[in-house]
Amino acid sequence: MTIVGVSGAKRTLDEIGRQAVFYRDAILEIPFAVRRFPRETLRLVAEVALGSGALALIGGTVVICGFLTLSAGAVVALQGYASLGDIGVEALTGFFAAYVNVRIAAPSIAGVGLAATIGAGATAQLGAMRISEEIDALEVIGVRSVPYLASTRIVAGMIAIVPVYGVAVVASFLASRTVTVVVWGQSGGVYDHYFRSFLVPTDLLWSFLQAILMGLVVMLIHTYFGYTASGGPAGVGEAVGRAVRASLAAVVFVTLAVSLAVYGVSGNFHFAG
Repeated sequence: MTIVGVSGAKRTLDEIGRQAVFYRDAILEIPFAVRRFPRETLRLVAEVALGSGALALIGGTVVICGFLTLSAGAVVALQGYASLGDIGVEALTGFFAAYVNVRIAAPSIAGVGLAATIGAGATAQLGAMRISEEIDALEVIGVRSVPYLASTRIVAGMIAIVPVYGVAVVASFLASRTVTVVVWGQSGGVYDHYFRSFLVPTDLLWSFLQAILMGLVVMLIHTYFGYTASGGPAGVGEAVGRAVRASLAAVVFVTLAVSLAVYGVSGNFHFAG
């Protein structure tokens, strides 16, 4: 192995170590942040969930994720009905919507929406504070910057994912039913029968917990890249791009890991009813 290769591997390991230390500290400081900075935490929850300024007029991240999952639910219905119709079982579109929306579409879209809106905004905010030396100023006056800036945003992201996920699930269900019944012309009774028969309540719970885990992972990644940004405004833009790429990959990984852990390789699925 060349010297350049060894040096590159060392830098990669150092970066992984720095991220691990930051993630550990940010998680362990959450109780202190909630207890010591409750007003800042509540302010961030309101800001990230409902938006601020002009963005608040359209509901911020909640409505954005709603529109995203409306599209995803419509695609599930379109593709599901067409594909199942090829083998003569288009009546099972309700089952397909209950299965795919809960286990894959809704939590994944909620995670992507969190990364693209709340996460990117947190990275930009912290990056701007870093290059303007505001974070250093906080440390000088005795304010612990990691709990005040990172841990509070992590808590806000995990709380904000709750309404985001709720809207995502409802929007995906409504879109799938509307497309199947109105566009394809299937009987509403047939759709509702198979949808209710195969909608497992425990799947909704696991999907909800998966969304919260996504909120934790996404906010950890974005706060780290924002907190450690450098190189002026260009460096902040680069940090946002790196954070979004990493968090989108993390969303897919969390979906895979939770699916394997909860449902196993068989999918924990029994076609009966």
